[in-house]
Amino acid sequence: MKRIASLVLPILAIVAGAFAQDAAIDKALMAAPAQLKKDATVIKWKADYTYETVRQGKNALVCYDESGLPGEPAFKVECTMKGNLPRAAQNLKFEAITDAKERQAALDKAEKDGTRIKPEYGSVWYHAMGDQANPRYHMTIAVPGATTKTTGLPETRDSGGVWIMNAGTTTAHLMTPGE
Repeated sequence: MKRIASLVLPILAIVAGAFAQDAAIDKALMAAPAQLKKDATVIKWKADYTYETVRQGKNALVCYDESGLPGEPAFKVECTMKGNLPRAAQNLKFEAITDAKERQAALDKAEKDGTRIKPEYGSVWYHAMGDQANPRYHMTIAVPGATTKTTGLPETRDSGGVWIMNAGTTTAHLMTPGE
């Protein structure tokens, strides 16, 4: 009986670990568009803002779970292009600054001194957040440095159409109505 238990218990542990990893991958992929999900890379952030690859993908999309990280809500998953991972890591560092004024001052300083990492122009950021059972989905398109003058798009939501939020900065991104 002991011999059977010594053989079965490690196998059960491996199976349980595989199920847990599959659940973590499925959770991270909640923000991904259906047509990109199966080929997306999934990473897990480490405490030092580096990451480990949990699942290697075949396309340019990378997804990760930010739920409960410092400065992040209890449920938040995000997907973007692999080239944006340095920006995503920097975002996590800034979000970990709990005082809102201090965080904004750090962001403003990085923007001004040129250390704010730019996202890939035209890259998409997909988010799912709030309640995991009924998440709120949000999508933006990075257009660092974009302004009304460079794009012809308004810099406020007043027109009711697509507009540029944070125009003229590395954080400039296209917003769509209703988001």
